Amino acid sequence: QVRLVETGGGSVQAGGSLRLSCAATGRTFSYHVMGWFRQAPGKQRELVAFITSSGSTNYADSVKGRFTISRDNGKDTVYLQMNSLKPEDTAVYYCADDGEFGSDYYYPTYWGQGTQVTVSS
Repeated sequence: QVRLVETGGGSVQAGGSLRLSCAATGRTFSYHVMGWFRQAPGKQRELVAFITSSGSTNYADSVKGRFTISRDNGKDTVYLQMNSLKPEDTAVYYCADDGEFGSDYYYPTYWGQGTQVTVSS
């Protein structure tokens, strides 16, 4: 079965950067769409970004220009480079794998356990 493990979370001051990684195991090929979601305390889980098997990327408006999603199919890993972090970026970030997507939506099949990102003022 597919398992996703996120790493790279932590605490950072506003304006700082973090890079999240998510390694997928348990599947034959790494050609599926993958992405990142986040959930802040008291908030619904929201889509941050996703990347297709061909490398096309999509971002939430709130992170455009600050976050970059990328992937390494050879390592079956997806990354989220987060720059110019803001306190409102504070959330648990979840890696997502496979599923259905369109121009502005993504419904994953598999989820990681989440990694905490805390941005202080």
